[in-house]
Amino acid sequence: MYYPEELVEEIRVKNDIVDVISGYVRLTKKGSSYFGLCPFHNEKSPSFSVSRQKQMYYCFGCGAGGNVFTFLMEYENYSFLEALKVLAGRAGVQLPEREYSKEAKQRADTKAVLLEINKKAARYFYIQLKSKGGAHAYTYLTGRGLGEETIKAFGLGYSNKYSNDLYQYLKREGYKDELIAQAGLISVDERQGVYDKFWNRVMFPIMDVNSRVIGFGGRVMGDAKPKYLNSPETLVFDKSRNLYGLNRARTSRKPYFLLCEGYMDVISLHQAGFTNAVASLGTALTQGHASLIKRYVNEVYLTYDSDEAGTKAALRAVPILREAGITARVIRMEPYKDPDEFIKGLGADEFERRIEKAGNGFMFSLEVLEKGYDMNTPEGRTAFMREAARRLTEFEEEIERNNYIQAVAERYRVGYEELKGLTAKMAIETGQARPVSRPRQTKSRDREDGIKKSQKILLTWLASDEEVFRQVSKYISPEDFSEGLYREVAGLLYEQYERHELNPAAVMNHFTDDKEHREVAGLFHTRIRELTTVREQEKALSETVVRVKKHSIEEAAKKLEPSDMAGLQRLMEARRELERLGKLHISIN
Repeated sequence: MYYPEELVEEIRVKNDIVDVISGYVRLTKKGSSYFGLCPFHNEKSPSFSVSRQKQMYYCFGCGAGGNVFTFLMEYENYSFLEALKVLAGRAGVQLPEREYSKEAKQRADTKAVLLEINKKAARYFYIQLKSKGGAHAYTYLTGRGLGEETIKAFGLGYSNKYSNDLYQYLKREGYKDELIAQAGLISVDERQGVYDKFWNRVMFPIMDVNSRVIGFGGRVMGDAKPKYLNSPETLVFDKSRNLYGLNRARTSRKPYFLLCEGYMDVISLHQAGFTNAVASLGTALTQGHASLIKRYVNEVYLTYDSDEAGTKAALRAVPILREAGITARVIRMEPYKDPDEFIKGLGADEFERRIEKAGNGFMFSLEVLEKGYDMNTPEGRTAFMREAARRLTEFEEEIERNNYIQAVAERYRVGYEELKGLTAKMAIETGQARPVSRPRQTKSRDREDGIKKSQKILLTWLASDEEVFRQVSKYISPEDFSEGLYREVAGLLYEQYERHELNPAAVMNHFTDDKEHREVAGLFHTRIRELTTVREQEKALSETVVRVKKHSIEEAAKKLEPSDMAGLQRLMEARRELERLGKLHISIN
């Protein structure tokens, strides 16, 4: 939903950035700014700066920066609208009600009721676990090494042995059969009538990233089949796009996730202090899971079972994660089957050491592949290397591919150039060879990226120093920036200067799309290489202005119609001005 810019600005102003960030990071005042340890990367010396005057933050270590909305988006992984709603509630600002179509309202209302039913069911299962009838289920959980605090934190429960107990409870709470069925909690059979989906099982509530119960997993108490049963997919539960434990793991601040196979693995790891553990929900890892993980981390440690099934699952997961831009590493569980058994047998310290020794996912796949070949014979070794080379062709980026070729060559004691040649040959044979980019295209791309970097540097300077703006604005206008986001941001910044109210934090309010908001934050916090003297800074700034202006003139020339004499005259004047700009000197206070 779109909210007026005035309302967004009101919410931002009522949430002082120092006060908000102080709730997450310990800040100490130094001069006019506040400093602390950056929450977005590991560091020992504080380089995370928060300015009350500018109402923006910036890390000199990793380059993270933005306003109060950006901080919540990055720290909590909220969308812009989610951050807006949280800050509105904090400031006591009432947001206007969202207007729905009749169909959308009905769907939203149904989803709300399903979430309500799931929450009631989870509470009911928890109460049953603590009752006399749930004693054997409680004993089972404590026998698995779970403490009372962990049982409560994960909301574990018990569905008792009466097959319509939950159904009767929810009916007494006023819910209709149709909605209870839509929540996936009952089944309807012509012969048996209505009966609970889960009974005589230890219950694991499945929560979304906002800790709302969206479904359940249940482990049977006894020998009935299936051993584990999950909720069916519903309006609120999509198992291919949710991860068990993500609601807790996302706040762990670790730069990676531990990806497990089962609920008990996740719970045991969390209890042992590894609060960044998650698991897929009774299904193989999907692209949806990988995309969800990518929102939080760029690295995953696979803690799958050490049996054949677990190995196959890890091999399937590695390329899926790689395609999503996630580095996969594999933790060896031997001599135990899974993380739950490992923690009980060898403890958290040894598991930490296994994390440190975790192997690269691609190299792990080659180790498994190797077992299928007789590496003691020339034929077997050749066949293996051909398959390894074929797999190396799957790395699209040349630098990454060459790095892996180097690693494989060293691991299997073959020549780098020979393996590189074999990989190229396999690419041709399998139709994966791509035409080599011509140098002209590469230079064009590099030049385009260089111009954008210059424009970003200039915007950072303009947003930081009013005196710099006063001098630069004589030569550079918003139209000199690339069309789209850069030009729009420059235009808003120039408008603020015209009104004598520089406020980059407010400029960011104009962009509610999550991707655009983060990109704008980057425009105001571009890292400029260290320049030790004022003279060096002035020289660099002057050169940046000339580069931006020159590019603007070149772009205008490309679009100029041959018959446009007035445009041609303006272009000639602009070029003469560019020559004068070569002698430009901008003073920095």
